[in-house]
Amino acid sequence: MASGDVLTIVVIALLVVLASVLAFRVSELTQRTAGGADRDAGQVLAPEVTSLLEMLHTVSIVLDPADRVLRASATAFSLGMVRDGALAREPLKDLVRETRREGVTQEVLLTLPRGPVGSGRIMVHVRSGLIGAGRLVLLVEDRTAANRLEDMRRDFVANVSHELKTPVGAISLLAETMADSADDPDAVRMFAERMGAESTRLAGLVHDIIDLSRVQDATTMTSERIPVAEIVGEAVDRARLQAQARDVAIWARVSQDIDVVGDRALLVTAVRNLVDNAVRYSDGGTRVGVTVRVAEDELVEIAVVDQGIGIDADALPRVFERFYRVDPARSRETGGTGLGLSIVKHVAADHGGEVTVWSQPGRGSTFTLRVPAAEPAETKELA
Repeated sequence: MASGDVLTIVVIALLVVLASVLAFRVSELTQRTAGGADRDAGQVLAPEVTSLLEMLHTVSIVLDPADRVLRASATAFSLGMVRDGALAREPLKDLVRETRREGVTQEVLLTLPRGPVGSGRIMVHVRSGLIGAGRLVLLVEDRTAANRLEDMRRDFVANVSHELKTPVGAISLLAETMADSADDPDAVRMFAERMGAESTRLAGLVHDIIDLSRVQDATTMTSERIPVAEIVGEAVDRARLQAQARDVAIWARVSQDIDVVGDRALLVTAVRNLVDNAVRYSDGGTRVGVTVRVAEDELVEIAVVDQGIGIDADALPRVFERFYRVDPARSRETGGTGLGLSIVKHVAADHGGEVTVWSQPGRGSTFTLRVPAAEPAETKELA
């Protein structure tokens, strides 16, 4: 073989080796600036900076002087803020450019797309600042859930204000009318009775609002071991007066030695709300039953069964919403506030359980409160 041919082969071999090395380095750099950014951060950033960023609960993104991503939290990728080693959202890019131009820390609240398609949005609080050597850090706090909670609070306040206007306005109007009818004892008596009914409705609404506020604040909950028989017994006793007034019979069957762990007052309130709701939507001469059993999944199931008007299928998904009423006219007649089932839902969730409903128009409804059981037992009649 000629010396020229040998030299050619050597040159080709060196070029192949060089190309392989370059390909490896390019692949390594790509991994570092994308999904592998966190893993290789120590090779790019000072150890103390990396440690500090790892301690933060916020999402962090570190850029080099050319605005390439040196390091990014996993959440930054899942939220679509970083893609292919660069920022993927224009508002973030604008913030980076302003920070570099002004040379001072910037702070802004942004609404960003949740993904490349769809209408989903996230609300984030972003701080942007330089950390030396041309590098820049973005600290991103996801406030989507907090913002949604604030929207719910505003809606709740608006709903409460609307619901309070009705009885308050009625009482005011009745008082004026009664004053104008001072010479008519029968009219005064009639208006006084109506004022009493509206006052009772207003008191019930305020009481339910207080209950709902309490169950939404889990920090006020207590925890103790409670026999389910005591919970059901107390709830049924409290509902008997209303049931007798509407000629509705209540019976309860519960295992005497079944216990649960939780807040006694809240659990009694939840069961009573289910019983009250069943009585309210039942006609005279019917029955409301309360049964308790321990299911195979070790959950206590407290079922309240009525023979009432039932609920249409399209209304079932909404029955646990605040202020939602299946039959507004009947609620006004019986004093319902539309908060009872919402309270039950929150109590169930706070005790690691749930509340479910089965219903058909004209055949009644069954609401079932399910919470973790402490122990099983045998059956005994309560009433």
